[in-house]
Amino acid sequence: MIELSDDPRRIDLDRVHGWLTMSYWTPGIARDRVARQNAGSHCLGAYHIEHGQVGFARVISDKASFAWLADVWVDEAARGQGLGRRMVRWFLEHPDYATVRRFALVTADAHGVYQNLGFHAPLKPERYMERLSNEFADLLSRAAEPA
Repeated sequence: MIELSDDPRRIDLDRVHGWLTMSYWTPGIARDRVARQNAGSHCLGAYHIEHGQVGFARVISDKASFAWLADVWVDEAARGQGLGRRMVRWFLEHPDYATVRRFALVTADAHGVYQNLGFHAPLKPERYMERLSNEFADLLSRAAEPA
C-alpha cells in the first residue's frame, strides 16, 4: 500500500535530492537548490509503509490559470505500478487547481504516461518561448538523451 501526502514535513529531502541528481533534467543539482524549489512548490510524496518515500512530484502554480508539473520521480523499486500516473492525477484532481486552464510540463521519455492523462504537444508551439540561464542551457546542450 502506497499513501500519497502533500504534508511538507514528510518529504525526505535527502532522498528527493538523490533522485534528482540522477535525473537527466537536473544531474548533479545542489541540495540547497532542491530545498528552494520545494519551498516554492506544492510537493507530493508517495510513501510505502516499509520502504519510506518511494515517489515525488511537485507543481508550481498561481492556482488560478497556470500550473507547471515538475520532478515527477518514482523510485526504481516502485516503478511499473502506475504510481507516477497516480501522483500526476492527484494534482489534476486537487481542488486548488480546479480553475487552472493550462497544466504544462517537459519530458523526454514519458509522453505515453502524460498523454493518458490528457497532456499533448502545445497547440501553438510557435507561441512558446523560454529563457534559460547560461548554466542550464549548457547543461542541456551537454546532456545525453535518455536511452
